[in-house]
Amino acid sequence: MVFNFIKGQFIDVIEWTDDTRNTMVWRFERYGNNIMMGAKLTVREGQVAVFVHEGQLADVFEPGLYELQTNNMPVMTALQHWSHGFNSPFKSEIYFVNTRRFPGLKWGTQNPIMLRDPEFGPIRLRAFGSYTIRVSNAATFMKEIVGTDGDFTQDKISGQIRNIVVQKVSRVLAGSGVPALDMAANTKELSDIVREGIDPTMDEYGLDLVEFYIENISLPPEVEKVLDQRTSMGIVGDLGKYQQFSAAQAMQKAAEGGGDSGMGAGLGAGMGMGMGMAMAQGMSQAVAGQQAPQQQAPQHTPQAAAAPPPPPPPPQATVWHVAENGQTRGPFDGNALAQMIPQGSFDRNTLVWSPGQDGWKKAGEVPELQRLFANTPPPPPPPAG
Repeated sequence: MVFNFIKGQFIDVIEWTDDTRNTMVWRFERYGNNIMMGAKLTVREGQVAVFVHEGQLADVFEPGLYELQTNNMPVMTALQHWSHGFNSPFKSEIYFVNTRRFPGLKWGTQNPIMLRDPEFGPIRLRAFGSYTIRVSNAATFMKEIVGTDGDFTQDKISGQIRNIVVQKVSRVLAGSGVPALDMAANTKELSDIVREGIDPTMDEYGLDLVEFYIENISLPPEVEKVLDQRTSMGIVGDLGKYQQFSAAQAMQKAAEGGGDSGMGAGLGAGMGMGMGMAMAQGMSQAVAGQQAPQQQAPQHTPQAAAAPPPPPPPPQATVWHVAENGQTRGPFDGNALAQMIPQGSFDRNTLVWSPGQDGWKKAGEVPELQRLFANTPPPPPPPAG
């Protein structure tokens, strides 16, 4: 009975089966028991066992099945001054370190990143993504991060890593020189740069940044709204044709939805028919105008001269949009812009854009607008005192 009691105080099987999927380090609880020399230690794949004796990190065991003896515990033997076989129990803390990958950890910029874009000028960007880590050096990880924590999860280190990642991402994006509109096509290259920059810090923690991804880079909502407006103007292209298309849609809606019944429906149908007839008449006149010269032209004789071709349509006046305080105004034609110059709301440095123009430009750099400033009188002299 006494023998059974003494035997119960000794631990002869040491192992850890992890079912949490987020535990990085777990301390083998002794519950006041001693560890018997010759005990069986089982270290599974994806684990490392670390022995800490009297506060000092001792032996580290890789995956495998061990019978604890002085010959496979060299550091512990040196600390205990065991010069010969030793079969008595001993006390030591045992930590199991999980060396598998911990994927799907998230990072993101809490505040926008300020940078100078080559196309838009000073802008703010937000970015977020994911990363994967694993313990590459169990001893270093225990010394630098875990300490004596007996139940260390990935949540306790992810915040610190996230801060390191965001700091490096901010530096890389701000110094890349890549335009904001081209960053989506360069996330792979930017991710590799960030990962290479973080690796030295991860090595100091005994960690390895296995994977790192920049999943999205976005502009502030107000900037995206202006960008959508700019894209819409580029898609519209010819404003004259767009107005004709809008008018045709309005006529169709007036003919179909003038009212549900009674006078409203008749009025809507009548308006649609009238506008349709007017449009058809205009098209007929245009066709007749093109065919008239052919019908009235006399038969070809040596004395008869061919009828002159119809004159070309007058060129469509160019209109410009004006950028003011982050908003877009317009469109304005040249006469309207000329009237804005004396008022001080339009000058050579005002940014303008017209359909077909490659980006916003200063008004003084647009050849068609330079004549407006040539005819502008100088400021009036101050009143006489």
